[in-house]
Amino acid sequence: MNRNATAPTPSAVRTAPVGPGRRRDTDPLTRLVAGQDGLVTRAQALAHGLSTDQVDRRLAARRWTPVHPRVYRDAAHPPTERSRVRAAALWAGEDAVLSGAAAAWWWGLLPGAPEVVTVTVPRRRAPRSRAGILVRRRELDPCDVVVRDGVAVGRPAAAVLEAAADPSVPGEALLDHVLTTGVLDVDELLGTHARATGAHGSVAVGRMLTGASRRVAVRARHGLRTLLVARGVRGARTDVVVAGVVLDLAFPAARLVVEVHDPVDAGAGADGCGPAWRRAVLRRHGWRTLVVEPAELRCPEQLLARLREAVTGHPAGPGGAAGRAAG
Repeated sequence: MNRNATAPTPSAVRTAPVGPGRRRDTDPLTRLVAGQDGLVTRAQALAHGLSTDQVDRRLAARRWTPVHPRVYRDAAHPPTERSRVRAAALWAGEDAVLSGAAAAWWWGLLPGAPEVVTVTVPRRRAPRSRAGILVRRRELDPCDVVVRDGVAVGRPAAAVLEAAADPSVPGEALLDHVLTTGVLDVDELLGTHARATGAHGSVAVGRMLTGASRRVAVRARHGLRTLLVARGVRGARTDVVVAGVVLDLAFPAARLVVEVHDPVDAGAGADGCGPAWRRAVLRRHGWRTLVVEPAELRCPEQLLARLREAVTGHPAGPGGAAGRAAG
């Protein structure tokens, strides 16, 4: 590319000849088709100025190929997984929402698109499921829906929970993955699950969510202990008993207990009591509680710095001294 080339003047741009290729590239309908993975609905084509006869001629000439009733693919665009999933949403209508495993894949949370695409429509509508498309009728909370790449889709938390109920998806592994990597947190998943009470598979998904939360918390506790040992953090003790309360991990000299957050576990610890009760007892005896999110273990330096500050009462200074909590 010649960086010294003179840019065209505004007048030159206005008077430059516009050939067929340029007109096609700037045609609103062509841009729409390109932005929809090569797809267009009959209603969209008519809204962009084509007549019914013009649409039918494109179909007859095989410039457009039917994918679903009133949904067509431009022959210039090869079929893809994205176009297959998007076609289902277009066929279901403007008020349809891409849901379940298809929505989780749309967000990049599953490695492949499901064979059957699930769409959710309002109860007032009753389109029948067809080959490759499963239609569910349900009123979704608006806060669980967002538009992504031109498709109304369930937000990640809603998508993951619905995907977990799909027999073709390893639901427990999916929940473990999003919680361990910090893509989603338990509180967000719990809130979304509460709004979907009574929906298809919600009971089974609730059990899976509880199990996933506990597994992630257990792994985080083990990971935290391993990190403290590996970094030579002093003063940490396990199974400390204070006023009959068993502390999984504590710094007795600083009167600090460290807990891994698990909101699903309402509570029986080793002492048979819930976390709120345990924290109240500890406060009365002058102990503080530091709550650690499992996802924080992915950033060990920041976690160690926060821990040092909690133990010593002083912010971690520069130079990496955060790893040693005096106790």
